[in-house]
Parts: sequence; structure tokens; C-alpha cells
Amino acid sequence: MTTRTAETSPRTRARVAGLLYLLLVPLGIFAILYGPVALIVSGDAITTANNIMASELLFRLSIVSALLSQIVGIGVTLALYQLLKPVNRNMASLMVIFVLTGIPITMLTELTHVAALQLLSGADYLTIFTTEQLQALALLFLDLHGYGLTIAGIFWGLWLFPLGYLVFKSGFLPRILGVLLILGCFGYLIDSFGLFLFPDYNLNIALYTGWSEVIFPLWLVIKGVNVEQQEKLALEAG
Repeated sequence: MTTRTAETSPRTRARVAGLLYLLLVPLGIFAILYGPVALIVSGDAITTANNIMASELLFRLSIVSALLSQIVGIGVTLALYQLLKPVNRNMASLMVIFVLTGIPITMLTELTHVAALQLLSGADYLTIFTTEQLQALALLFLDLHGYGLTIAGIFWGLWLFPLGYLVFKSGFLPRILGVLLILGCFGYLIDSFGLFLFPDYNLNIALYTGWSEVIFPLWLVIKGVNVEQQEKLALEAG
């Protein structure tokens, strides 16, 4: 008689991956949208500097949230790799490579936020600059943060292609989820390259195609996977 522990169950793996993936939503919203949007005023260095120093803890929490989201992202990727590698090990490995390329870019990008804080800290070694110069430099680093995330967004998109392919071909998850994830890939790529090609680009296609990254983990948590089909593939893959 064969027993299957919770740790090795495909359904458990799917739900762990789904829960971790869903955790990325509040972390990402706080890190990328709420914290910076609440404090940064585009083109206004003085107001932005005053906002950041008045709500420094909020700004620092956005940095921590961004870093935590990348750590959680590693867990998501490993869980999905274990679940989907029986479908196609090469595509599953490609998915991991894209994620592990994007994560350090995203984490290093947070140094621009740290640099902005340092410039506004009032440290003695910065007294050679005027207040206005420090505020302008801080805003420059904040702008660079956005470009850093845009570069990372290329890899946020790229990893969705092999993920979508694996879901589509799996047989133990609905094909439509794979299609939506692949569309999400192109949403990120169009936005990322569009911003570099056209300075006034503001389509934000990923805002719409990105819903696949909410629907997919919700499915994993609520419906799970076809365990029989997943285990059949795992046996065939050896």
C-alpha cells in the first residue's frame, strides 16, 4: 500500500505555492504603489523630501516590503518548480532562471531608496551640498528606482511565459490559466520596453494583464490541481 504525506502531495504543493503567491500581492502593492505613491510628488523635490522625512518609517517599511516580496518570490518559484517540472523540466528550469535573474535586480534597486534617505539624513559629510541640491539628488535617485523596477519588470514578465506554457500543457490545471499568464508576460514586456522607447509612455498594460497573477494563485489555493494527472506525469518523467 502506498501512502502520500502532506509534504509530497501535489495538492499541498499547489496550495503552498498559491498562498505564497497571494502574499506577494499586499507586499508588492505596499512596496511599489502605496509607500512611494503616498510620499513622492513627481517633479517636486522639496515636497517629496518633506513627505519622506515626515513619514520616514512608512518609506522604510516600503523598502522592507520590497525585499520581503523577493524572498517570498523564491519560495513561490521553488514550489511551482516542484509542481510543474514533470510537464517539462527544461521550461521549469527556464522559469526559475528568469526569476533568479529578476530578484537581485529588484533588491539592488532598493539601494536607490536607501540613497535618497541618506541624502536627506542631514549627515555632516553632506554639508558641502545645499539643501536644494540634496533634495534634487534624492528625487533623482527616486526616479532611478522606477527605471530599476522597469528593468526588473522584463524578468517579471519573462518568467510568466514558461509558467504559462507549463500550466497550459500540464493537463492538471485549466489551459485558460496558462493563456492568461502568457498574456501577462507580454503585458510586462510591452510596458517595460515601451517606457524606455517612449518617455511619455503610460499605457500600463500590465495593470490589466497582471490579473492573471491573482487568478492563478487563487485557483491553486481554492481548486488545487488534478492530483491523479500530476502524479501520472511525475511517474512518466521519472
